[in-house]
Amino acid sequence: MTEDEPRIDVVAGVITDATGRILLARRTEGRDLAGLWEFPGGKREPGETPEQALIRELDEELGIQVEVGDPIIAVPQRYPKKRLRLDVRRIERWRGKPRGNEGQALAWVPPTKLTAYSMPPADRPVVAALLQPERYLVTPQPGESDVEWLDGLANSLAAGIRRVQLRLPNIALPRRHYLIREAIDRCHAVEAEVLINGDIALAREFDVGVHLRAAQLSDFTERPIAAPFAASCHDQAELESAEKIGCDFVVLGPVNPTPTHPDAKGIGWVRFGHLRETVSLPIYAIGGVGPDDLLAARHRGAQGIASIRNLWHVEIKKF
Repeated sequence: MTEDEPRIDVVAGVITDATGRILLARRTEGRDLAGLWEFPGGKREPGETPEQALIRELDEELGIQVEVGDPIIAVPQRYPKKRLRLDVRRIERWRGKPRGNEGQALAWVPPTKLTAYSMPPADRPVVAALLQPERYLVTPQPGESDVEWLDGLANSLAAGIRRVQLRLPNIALPRRHYLIREAIDRCHAVEAEVLINGDIALAREFDVGVHLRAAQLSDFTERPIAAPFAASCHDQAELESAEKIGCDFVVLGPVNPTPTHPDAKGIGWVRFGHLRETVSLPIYAIGGVGPDDLLAARHRGAQGIASIRNLWHVEIKKF
């Protein structure tokens, strides 16, 4: 199968009831991936906009009339016999009582229970987009002042960062332990997830997650830690390795050249989307990207963006 093969455009809706539960539909016998649960929707016909297709599909499939809201994520996914792009939208309002007009089972699921439902590969990143942070902060190298570095972290957390990779290369051990302890305390105070770069033993010691460097992926054949587990990837082989050993998410890039490596050519968004097709992991785009790129990232199937300088807030906020 080549990247130039025709792709099937599929639309799906995230339908929420008054209690916050989300509607899933089970794929019927005789279809590909029968028995798996998915967000309701279907194929976009020639000449239809995504909104028109979703309105039609949900009327035919569930018997409800809907108002289509904002995009959530568009996931390109490669299957053994087809390529598709799953364009997922929020359903702002709907009328009628959902029913399985095509014989499919339906389930109203609390968001926190979505991961318990077996889903097709393209739907898994949608769950992550609904539940997990869209910004992943990688901390910069501390300067001479610990206070300034910790204040920068505190301001990033105050700006809404809820997933943090502590990257502290070339820091002497006593100081490194101090900064990690203080950083974890600040992160946990706002329920932000913490991962330590590259050091599984240190992650276990502090009972937090670990983020592997790409060069470390070949050292493992299975998941080495129960806590949050991630990795950096640059190509398809690394993505497949990360998925095989059970990473919860990865970062992929560099998408664009960066100030620290201006001569290094980025993979670009087109290549990012093609690599996204090969796994069902949540993937953050990294490398020359910032908050203004979140829409482009989600359009290519990314969980969001990961960054150092574009997510790090050094200045102390004055109120």
